[in-house]
Amino acid sequence: MSEAPVAERPTVLVVDDEEDLRDIMRRMLERRGYATLAAGEPDEAIPICRDHPGEIDALITDLTLPGVSGGDLARTVRGLRPGIGVVFVSGLPKDIAVSKGQIGEDDVLVKKPFTADALLQALKDALSPND
Repeated sequence: MSEAPVAERPTVLVVDDEEDLRDIMRRMLERRGYATLAAGEPDEAIPICRDHPGEIDALITDLTLPGVSGGDLARTVRGLRPGIGVVFVSGLPKDIAVSKGQIGEDDVLVKKPFTADALLQALKDALSPND
């Protein structure tokens, strides 16, 4: 009996300065079959994006990070990894984040507190924006 080839697991970079929340999101994703990379701040995330040898399919980032906003981090990451899906996590409602210029109207945002299902749905939306 032959085994079917194992599909590549999508890789997600999780960036949040709150270690507990970063770890919770990482575990949520791994339980659902995603490979994860994690960083606590943009200065850790950018070298990961630049140097990681494989694909990074999506970035999940807090909108409020030390030093650089999640929106600025996403712009840098999109420059390093064109086509990467991005999910923002924030306590702000999306319309306020958009009106403040922190994210674009088409960006995916999950409002804190969120469920695993809400995070995973947002990730699916970010990975397939043309559906």
